[in-house]
Amino acid sequence: MPRRVTAELDLDLGASVDLIFQITAARGAPVVDEKLTFAQGERRYSATELVDQAGSRLHRLTAEEGPLSVRYDALVIGPAQSPRTSDLDTIGYLRPSRYCQSDEVFAQARRQFRGLVGRDLLAAVSGFVASTVTYTPGLSFGTDSAVTTLATGQGVCRDYAHLVIALLRAMDMPARYAACFAPGLDPMDFHAVAEAYLDGAWYVVDATRLADRRSLVRIATGRDAADCAFLSYHGGYVGLERMRVDAAIEGVDATEPDDHEVLVQIA
Repeated sequence: MPRRVTAELDLDLGASVDLIFQITAARGAPVVDEKLTFAQGERRYSATELVDQAGSRLHRLTAEEGPLSVRYDALVIGPAQSPRTSDLDTIGYLRPSRYCQSDEVFAQARRQFRGLVGRDLLAAVSGFVASTVTYTPGLSFGTDSAVTTLATGQGVCRDYAHLVIALLRAMDMPARYAACFAPGLDPMDFHAVAEAYLDGAWYVVDATRLADRRSLVRIATGRDAADCAFLSYHGGYVGLERMRVDAAIEGVDATEPDDHEVLVQIA
């Protein structure tokens, strides 16, 4: 399945700043053509690429005061290769994290999903979050967590993913966060989904029901959004003046809609 993914960020830097981006397809994604640039007028910066244990590619650079233009374009074809999951990974993805406080939702999860395991548990958690949370752009804050979303019943994709992850971990199923490009997403943006570890593989849970899980392109993977921020910085002011994200399937006829019931892995 050919997918064209792009990201454009225009930043205003108030001083020399240490910048860290996670906006490219992850290691293991079948990228056949890719271009990433960082420019200030005629000046071009080269970033240092760092790859974490999950295959997330981080690009780090120090840029000077002034406007910075970031552009990414890639063509992704075929199935991805996922890094092997170790026992240590699964232990880490069972523990509470900053935005996925599985210990705080433990009692409700145990009441709500008592007796459910495996695929039945996945379906129940996904259905519960899909039916009780309303997608509300503009009303979610970067500090909102799974507990916040459970209490307010509103959020965006990252909030849905955090709540799914927290509930699954509370039921002793390893779960993690994935930032993705999502062809067909409306409104278009970077997308976030949960992944659950079942029978030796990671399966996507997207309780927003806004994207076709079969077309996702992985960007970053972590315990929650704190590990997968598209931009983090240190040492100065950074203003995000403009951001445009796009993802589309190229040259393929329409397929049947994703029913969000069949188990799917990020391809």
